[in-house]
Amino acid sequence: QGTVLLECVVRPDGSVGDVQVIRSLDPTFGLDQQAMAAARKWRFAPGTRLGEPVPVLITIELTFTLR
Repeated sequence: QGTVLLECVVRPDGSVGDVQVIRSLDPTFGLDQQAMAAARKWRFAPGTRLGEPVPVLITIELTFTLR
């Protein structure tokens, strides 16, 4: 269990583009890849500049816990 920190680009259409792992939890068992896959499925309200949608760099923290 623990936290994966991702840096993502939210595209002008609200989808998630490039995703990079900033703080890894477990590259061996695939938790980093699962976090990246989950982030790519999300949709956001796009960032705007002067009223036009623009790409925005965001940080996402995903926490995994054992149950």
